[in-house]
Amino acid sequence: MTPRSPQQTLKDVFGFDDFRGGQQAVVSRVLDGHSTAAIFATGAGKSLCYQLPALHLPYLTLVVSPLLALMQDQLGFLVRHGVAAASIDSTQDRDTTQDVMERAKSGELKILMISVERLKNERFRHFLRQVQISLLVVDEAHCLSEWGHNFRPDYLKLPDYQRDFAIPQVLLLTATATPTVIADMGEKFAIAPENVITTGFYRSNLELLVAPAMEDRQQQLINWLKPQMQPGREAPTIIYVTLQHTAEQVASALAAQGIAAQAYHAGLDSSRRDEIQHQFMSGASPCIVATIAFGMGIDKGNIRNVVHYDLPKSIENYSQEIGRAGRDGQPSTCLTMAGRDGLRVLENFVYGDTPEYAGIVRLLEEISTAGQAPDRQWEVLLNTLSRDTNIRLLPLKTLLVRLEMHGVIAPRFAFLAEYRLRYHLEPSELVNRFVGERAAFVRLLVDNIPMARTWGTVDFERLHSAGQAQQIDASRARVITALEYFQDKGWLTLEGKRMTDVYEICQPSFSIETLANQLYEDCLNRERIEIERLQSMLALFESESCLTRRLAMHFGDSTFGDSTFGDSAFDAPSDASLQTEQSRCGHCSVCYGHPVKLPGAPPQPELTAADFQRYATPLIEHHTEKVGQPPNAQRLAHFLCGLTMPIFTPLKARSLNGFAVFEQRTYPEVHQWAESYLAHADS
Repeated sequence: MTPRSPQQTLKDVFGFDDFRGGQQAVVSRVLDGHSTAAIFATGAGKSLCYQLPALHLPYLTLVVSPLLALMQDQLGFLVRHGVAAASIDSTQDRDTTQDVMERAKSGELKILMISVERLKNERFRHFLRQVQISLLVVDEAHCLSEWGHNFRPDYLKLPDYQRDFAIPQVLLLTATATPTVIADMGEKFAIAPENVITTGFYRSNLELLVAPAMEDRQQQLINWLKPQMQPGREAPTIIYVTLQHTAEQVASALAAQGIAAQAYHAGLDSSRRDEIQHQFMSGASPCIVATIAFGMGIDKGNIRNVVHYDLPKSIENYSQEIGRAGRDGQPSTCLTMAGRDGLRVLENFVYGDTPEYAGIVRLLEEISTAGQAPDRQWEVLLNTLSRDTNIRLLPLKTLLVRLEMHGVIAPRFAFLAEYRLRYHLEPSELVNRFVGERAAFVRLLVDNIPMARTWGTVDFERLHSAGQAQQIDASRARVITALEYFQDKGWLTLEGKRMTDVYEICQPSFSIETLANQLYEDCLNRERIEIERLQSMLALFESESCLTRRLAMHFGDSTFGDSTFGDSAFDAPSDASLQTEQSRCGHCSVCYGHPVKLPGAPPQPELTAADFQRYATPLIEHHTEKVGQPPNAQRLAHFLCGLTMPIFTPLKARSLNGFAVFEQRTYPEVHQWAESYLAHADS
């Protein structure tokens, strides 16, 4: 039988008559055996670039995705079209995961989707080595680059995994990559420049508007939106805000004006978020006021408005978020109600992620101590380590990956530290189901797992000691295998918690001071990059030349108008000289003749000694009492600016007078002020 062509597959399997944009170029390169990068605008059909080749490649296509929501959305599409695809994720039970693995081993599966964190699991890596893989797909591939807007440290190891699993080629997919990021991604995976396919970022149906935020921003929004929300003719709208409480306030204000708006943010439980998202997708709810928790995997074609009530986090975030408007090709409006007042909050988020130098030293001391043990194994409970080092979880994960990259540690496996069980039959009946040594082993389990009412806690050390006394193998591995078997049979319910990651210390001897300095410098460099990213975003919104062109050129897209900008949207000789007919989109606020200067944040009174006494003293006294010494300037600045630290939880710092009192001030200003007063107090 003649093999089906990619064009036939496009029609027969996916129901499309023709490829869109650069899809055919990407598919051809992948099927010709080339590692490829597809830089497509949001909504331009990146997913098809791996979904179609997967049906023509001989072995498994492995897709690495950063978000469960993205995976489930794409998986649903594939299953509906009869493609043998599956995912492995943390929501599945053991049987489901095992079934997916068996289907992959047998060759039944064509596509397997996983999170990048799954590759840290040594047992999963062992499974992958038993499977032939044709293609590694990296979704949201800009996460690979430290120059990208959403750097994910675990992504840095993907080139190593490609070599480790002998995967012959890769496909990188992203919607938001600047020329620097594209070059970085290509270098990491040795992708030739001719195999980087970019569709361009210009979308003629999107109207880009920037309006200076007025004093009453809520009323400004209501006045703009209300005419578009007539009953029965409501324009589907997403309004993005920075903070959860802002989402609630704005949604309430809109609802009070008869605009059916709902708040959506990470503070809502998952079932409520799912319900709101379903209502929006179905058209039952026309307006969502959301933090950036909303949007990933959203493929609603008729979104007419995307409003940024607060400043977005970066140009890349802005591009991704406005890319959700007008996917049906119809005119849609993207309004930014910009003011510099929100800049301080965004900047403070950046500063809030930089760990204390002392915390990095503490982390390295723990690793050094573990390296002196005979097995050189280091067991890590992330939440506990975060608390002990006072490093927030995301920066802590980043540091651990950097230590992997330095060859200091290597992940080996993960296990659940605690188990508890509940019997569904009498323990004596459970014992009677076995004979000989197995019956003695089960009797040992029953006798040494004390029950408190309905639940019993498994104490592995107690079981091991009892086993040694009776000369019965009661190792942790055997106990867990037995209990999982009993659960499979329906004889008991087993629950595990406290995931523990086990690392091997590969370099037990290293200079703590030298490595701490290097890691801390990495953190400060990352902080600088993120602050510069915010400044670039302001430069975009205050542009005196076409916003659409500025945005396209930021991503290296010179297909719109002439190409005199060079490699960056912000290295132009002058705005005025470039506002020519050839470089005008004709549908942005600048082209309409309305460039803006963003209103500054309201001035703040000078900080005084009285402020220090009133707001800093509560934490200083409480910290000194509980910890044995006063807080440093960094902790004090975090407290006053309302930025969380792990140590603040046991201290109940949020309940103290002074927490977040200066959240509208810049972090460097508060830090410098706190440092000067602490130094004065010490002298």
